[in-house]
Amino acid sequence: MGDMSNSDFYAKNQRNEGNHAAGFGCSVMELRSLMELRGTEAVVKLQEDYGAVEGLCKRLKTSPTEGLAGVQTDLDKRKEIFGKNLIPPKKPKTFLQLVWEALQDVTLIILEIAALISLGLSFYHPPGQTSGDACGAAAGGVEDEGEADAGWIEGAAILLSVVCVVLVTAFNDWSKEKQFRGLQSRIEQEQKFQVVRGSQVIQLPVADIVVGDIAQIKYGDLLPTDGVLIQGNDLKIDESSLTGESDHVKKSADKDPMLLSGTHVMEGSGRMVVTAVGVNSQTGIIFTLLGAGVEEEEKKEKKVKKPDGAAAMEMQPLKSAEGGEADEKERKKVSAPKKEKSVLQGKLTKLAVQIGKAGLLMSAITVIILVLYFAINNFVMEKRPWMTECTPIYIQYFVKFFIIGVTVLVVAVPEGLPLAVTISLAYSVKKMMKDNNLVRHLDACETMGNATAICSDKTGTLTTNRMTAVQCYVGDVHYKEIPDPGVIPPKSLDLLINAISINSAYTTKILPPDKEGGLPKQVGNKTECGLLGLVLDLKRDYQPIRNQIPEEKLYKVYTFNSVRKSMSTVIKLPEGSFRMYSKGASEIVLKKCSHILNEVGEPRVFRPRDKDEMVKKVIEPMACDGLRTICVAYRDFASDPEPKWDDENNILTDLTAICVVGIEDPVRPEVPDAIQKCQRAGITVRMVTGDNINTARAIAIKCGIIHPGEDFLCIDGKEFNRRIRNEKGEVEQERIDKVWPKLRVLARSSPTDKHTLVKGIIDSTMADQRQVVAVTGDGTNDGPALKKADVGFAMGIAGTDVAKEASDIILTDDNFSSIVKAVMWGRNVYDSISKFLQFQLTVNVVAVIVAFTGACITQDSPLKAVQMLWVNLIMDTFASLALATEPPTEALLRRKPYGRNKPLISSTMTKNILGHAVYQLILIFTLLFAGEKIFDIDSGRNAPLHSPPSEHYTIIFNTFVMMQLFNEINARKIHGERNVFDGIFRNPIFCSIVFGTFAIQIVIVQFGGKPFSCQPLSLEKWLWCVFLGLGELVWGQVIATIPNSHLRFLRRAGQLTHKDELPEEDVNEENEEIDHAERELRRGQILWFRGLNRIQTQIEVVNTFKSGTSFQGAGALRRQSSTTSQNQDVTNVSSPSHVSLSNALSSPTSTTAATAPPTTGQC
Repeated sequence: MGDMSNSDFYAKNQRNEGNHAAGFGCSVMELRSLMELRGTEAVVKLQEDYGAVEGLCKRLKTSPTEGLAGVQTDLDKRKEIFGKNLIPPKKPKTFLQLVWEALQDVTLIILEIAALISLGLSFYHPPGQTSGDACGAAAGGVEDEGEADAGWIEGAAILLSVVCVVLVTAFNDWSKEKQFRGLQSRIEQEQKFQVVRGSQVIQLPVADIVVGDIAQIKYGDLLPTDGVLIQGNDLKIDESSLTGESDHVKKSADKDPMLLSGTHVMEGSGRMVVTAVGVNSQTGIIFTLLGAGVEEEEKKEKKVKKPDGAAAMEMQPLKSAEGGEADEKERKKVSAPKKEKSVLQGKLTKLAVQIGKAGLLMSAITVIILVLYFAINNFVMEKRPWMTECTPIYIQYFVKFFIIGVTVLVVAVPEGLPLAVTISLAYSVKKMMKDNNLVRHLDACETMGNATAICSDKTGTLTTNRMTAVQCYVGDVHYKEIPDPGVIPPKSLDLLINAISINSAYTTKILPPDKEGGLPKQVGNKTECGLLGLVLDLKRDYQPIRNQIPEEKLYKVYTFNSVRKSMSTVIKLPEGSFRMYSKGASEIVLKKCSHILNEVGEPRVFRPRDKDEMVKKVIEPMACDGLRTICVAYRDFASDPEPKWDDENNILTDLTAICVVGIEDPVRPEVPDAIQKCQRAGITVRMVTGDNINTARAIAIKCGIIHPGEDFLCIDGKEFNRRIRNEKGEVEQERIDKVWPKLRVLARSSPTDKHTLVKGIIDSTMADQRQVVAVTGDGTNDGPALKKADVGFAMGIAGTDVAKEASDIILTDDNFSSIVKAVMWGRNVYDSISKFLQFQLTVNVVAVIVAFTGACITQDSPLKAVQMLWVNLIMDTFASLALATEPPTEALLRRKPYGRNKPLISSTMTKNILGHAVYQLILIFTLLFAGEKIFDIDSGRNAPLHSPPSEHYTIIFNTFVMMQLFNEINARKIHGERNVFDGIFRNPIFCSIVFGTFAIQIVIVQFGGKPFSCQPLSLEKWLWCVFLGLGELVWGQVIATIPNSHLRFLRRAGQLTHKDELPEEDVNEENEEIDHAERELRRGQILWFRGLNRIQTQIEVVNTFKSGTSFQGAGALRRQSSTTSQNQDVTNVSSPSHVSLSNALSSPTSTTAATAPPTTGQC
């Protein structure tokens, strides 16, 4: 496929060579080859061939300042000539492919073979009409011609039911795939990018960006296209996704202006002209080489991948510093953060394997007993010789025994489990969308139900992220509310207005409200919006000042990052000297001030003791009101000699303070209530913020994270590091263990502190349960912590693309209360699975025992193969639908998290399973051995081969199904609640499935006839069957009355299924991430696939290069392909219930965080 699409693209591009005629001064191929250059080479080429960036813009018919006009015809023409910003996804699997996959199930294959043999034999008549006696009892029913003809029905019916099971499974997979594509397109529409069109800055969906657009890039963006930098401030890019180099690359219009799609902006801001989109961008080229389109498989099971163009591009090369040829071990290490399988999946896989083994054993014993009984009875007791002409009849018997054995196995194996998990997760994910949770990794949804700790940001998550300046200190006076501009010294006022207007990102604006009487709209960095609001409150306007000094005229910009915690801008004054404006966290900027403006606006000396006094009298009171304090300052430089701007330490000192502003960010009204719910549900909420400790404490008290009088810790980053590091400066786990249990607020924290805290809590072995940690983040630097956490929440509105990429769930409304909803849904998933398990295991236990004992005592299973398959189909597939779609209730938040080590089957559930099994077995055996007397009908026991169905066995089958139906209602509650009907009508799916199953059962019994081995029943017998089924509900109440404490042995029973829940090495970081059961099954397969894929990829790459594409990121490509191919091979061999297997091998996490201190635009 890769080659085909390659040649296609090239063919297209060849045609496009003629587009100089189409009115643009350069073709796709010219631009493509331009984008392959780097550094000075690129600058020279631009200069010589295009006349610098301005010339390039001219040729692309766009204005570097005003952008494209945005005329639709022009945009369409650009899309036609230069392509759309989309990478075509791989085609989804067709329904037939899914059917074929469903047919691969081993038990189904065994059944098909058995059914075919049975079919073949039923058409075979022994030669010569030997008397029935000759073959002994074996030929019992064969004389009757009509009956012999009906022998094929059983085989055909089994095949038919196999077809049903396969179609249902395939349909489920298909709808799941469809849901994911829906989710995909939803995420794709989410990602927008700032573009200048007709001199207006607008947000455009990434797919609508065309070549020639002027895009505004800022810290935290994931670049959606290739482009050439027109103007940039302090721009640094992380290109590791393309080159594997973890160092950030400095970009500037005169040294290295080339910006590539799929790379991350780590610092600074700027404007670029888009030169290549979609398949022609650097990332697009790599995808084309890899066989176009993101691997859908990997996308489906691994990450719900992010947006189209831009993020279809999000490749998965190894971002480790040592590049991609790291061996397997390395890769495991790199992907450690998403280590274990989701808790539920680990438990389920284990359980399924255990049940499977038990089922296999039971079915083998059943077959052996049947065959032995038959042989001994015929050849030993009756002393009959084996006659050749009777062989087919004997074989027919053996096949029948074999089918019974396989049926026992089919019923024993709960193949509904993976289905129930999938349905439950897919349903929850769909519903969570409505609760503002956009789930990117399926299992995150369920892990969230086990969360024991949430480390939340303050700004925007707990607060509204609408900053307003409410206090200020200027001209030696502390104003508790914003003063009248007349009161402030004119000199100070002018400096202040200029400092704020110029020294803030020009993309930050305050726009008029959307609707009448609303609040003005804040665009861009919210802290800067608060300061611009102050300018407006002082009856001035910032726009004229910005127009007078446009962005191009700014001499030098030191952008905000988490190390500086300040931002400075240098401008050249008309007389040639320089002035630098600075703003930032007050305690940091004040340290650098040597002067301060007095009451008449003149600088006076600002001594250390003045600083201390200022902190006590101004900053602490503001912080205790929960305000964020920002200090604004300036410094003048002589023009001769020009200062060394790169020597930051000497530039950012000796400042003159103008003013300190207190900015309020009110707590969201719904947050205190949400936090209280979390605490009730056994989840500890911790606040991790970059803000000052007093501000943080004030907000934490308002939110209810800390309550006065409790024993808690509120510390800042410095103190935190002092407590957890030893003399050598290394972090020690036992030191962290002394801090985290009481820690509630961590202030002035760096991104590294956040990561250290999360890792420390997760790795802690203090408590008997391993902590499950959720983290929220919005900044680029939160990436490592989001990846390390069990569940990472990124902010949908304020979050940067990098944070979203590292997260598991995106909060589309940035609101903490949505996290509580995620907890509720997560617990609901776990409960839904438990409900289904309780129901499913009851069916399995009963059906297996009935088939086994029935076969041993009466040589024939009372429940026939086809009936078993029907029971299996309804009980597995429909019940999983019915029980997995129960909506969550608030009650879920009133209990503590289950934890990782709690057995999947609680003692209450064990009690229910065993209790109901006892009731059902007593009834069925009573009917089996005494049914003919009770109902006064012919006995169905010991019927010869191919005999017509008996009423006796039909009653047993019908009663069995009725009991399951009513037990399904019992299964809705797993914590021993009395009212099983509570909220049943809130779940229409459940009601319709129960009634639907009942209707189909009537049809099967009355009209199923021979294929289903059913004899129509009279109304009276039907009422008896339903009555016996209703007994289940009464019996359920009886079971609920028995206290668990009386049933000591049950506790062990629940535990026994899962001793060693998470084996020691599973908690270990560098371990293999595949759980035991799978490890046995898949290790060989995976290695084999991996080897093949490696070779294939390398051959493909070599061929591509032979075909003469000039492309420099060869290393990136090879790395990229080997990772992708691994993702594929793992996914190919893993079925839907093993989502996490492919996760484990395909989340290369960036190690850049450790090497370079990342940056943030916000606390």
